[in-house]
Amino acid sequence: MPGHTVDIHDIENRLWDSADELRANSGLKESEYSVPMLGLIFLKYADNRFGAAAEELGATGTGRRQIGKADYQARGVMFLPEKSRFGHLLNLPEGSNLGQAVNDAMKAIEDENEELRGGVLPRTYNALTNATLATLIRNVNSILGDIDGDGFGKVYEYFLGKFAMAEGQKGGQFFTPTSIVRLIVEIIEPFKGRILDPACGSGGMFVQSARFVEEHRASAGDRLSIYGQERVDETVKLCRMNLAVHGLGGQVRQANTYYEDPFDSVGAFDYVMANPPFNVNKVDKPKLVDDPRFPFGLPRSDNANYLWMQIFYSALNERGRAGFVMANSAADAGGSELEIRKKLIQDRVVDIVVSISPNFFYTVALPCTLWFYDHGKRNTDRADKVLFIDARKMFQRIDRAHREFLPEHIEFLASIARMYRGEETAGRSRSEALMTQSFPDHVYMDVLGLCKVVSLADIEAQHWSLNPGRYVGIAAGLEDRFDFSVRFQELNEELERLNVEAAWLQERIAENAVSLLT
Repeated sequence: MPGHTVDIHDIENRLWDSADELRANSGLKESEYSVPMLGLIFLKYADNRFGAAAEELGATGTGRRQIGKADYQARGVMFLPEKSRFGHLLNLPEGSNLGQAVNDAMKAIEDENEELRGGVLPRTYNALTNATLATLIRNVNSILGDIDGDGFGKVYEYFLGKFAMAEGQKGGQFFTPTSIVRLIVEIIEPFKGRILDPACGSGGMFVQSARFVEEHRASAGDRLSIYGQERVDETVKLCRMNLAVHGLGGQVRQANTYYEDPFDSVGAFDYVMANPPFNVNKVDKPKLVDDPRFPFGLPRSDNANYLWMQIFYSALNERGRAGFVMANSAADAGGSELEIRKKLIQDRVVDIVVSISPNFFYTVALPCTLWFYDHGKRNTDRADKVLFIDARKMFQRIDRAHREFLPEHIEFLASIARMYRGEETAGRSRSEALMTQSFPDHVYMDVLGLCKVVSLADIEAQHWSLNPGRYVGIAAGLEDRFDFSVRFQELNEELERLNVEAAWLQERIAENAVSLLT
């Protein structure tokens, strides 16, 4: 609407109030009402785009032929039959089975648009009463009436985050906080090529990668090819809806990444991004013997962290970059995991490691670490170096239990990575105050308590640890304010990991004793 400013935050809040109204009046849990709500946001998005395209086609048509589905799809717009239009649902006669009508609308969209086939859109609206659903449809139509495609994408992301926060640990399985995703994207810089997320959840890594490309004045659809794997079918559907709301296409497959490799990933990708589940046990490792995705061997400990690390490593081509979230304990893990980490470091692929403070994630309150691989660094002056960044003091509180990065934090941390690589940092005004304080000449240097470039020889001297805290140190004047609770949590996590490994060793000893006796 020309001259009309849309307040996305106001829209998000009003729509969330409608979602709360749905929960209060339907008796549904968050996990049950989140998908119907996201489905209606998707439907309104598709309806708005279809309506705008219909007006344009009507204005440009010659009248010599009837405008059809191909005309809409040529414009990148999903085709909506009449029964799938929001206006049709709003004007159904009183007493109509509204739940069935919405289910039919969703099925009709899938039938007409190949990229959504396979039961992607929700069809659970019969679980809602006519009165509740009618109110919800009216609210969605009214609140989302004036926003464009990008606005819909932001609203969809907002709802994914709110539902994930409400579901706690379960929600963390399908949603990675946007500020973390944005930092990973800004550091690996996915300008062009094939991008893989083998634990893709609802697709946030893809959305932010496409946004990064668009901000650099390129077409995301032309420059990035998207490939995702996700174990849970319901989450695959969320991801495909999320991509569609952002106008993105891609291949997203349901697959258990430990055992399945649907895209023949070895050496096939320019970028890998992921937030894998931490410290998973009971993976059936005998099934993985001779799998080329694990070139450094299988860890003996009952922990999948170092399986994921090799999946990311092996998927990259000779110049590929990866960015992923990892449990802090992995940076200092011993035994067979240390041997795998040593091989990764000696292969000169580990490029940057960033410490993150607690309470950024819904799956775990403990601090986490971001790891970055760069296969292309082997032929640079960074080949025998790793950049460590301690970002644990950098956050804004969302509420008592959750934190996030501000845009200036993301820009600043990404600029440190760029300076380390010898890249330009110009045009990044949000973080100018932070840059002036630590890097007044916009040239990299080690900053006590913030960042340090470390040689492989020094890493070897620290028993191949990739824990930034071992190298970066604590800035003068901050010692008394250092968050010792963070270190206490880290030590508890390490103790838990050691207990798991000890239990595994006891089992092996018992098995060997039985075999000797027999």
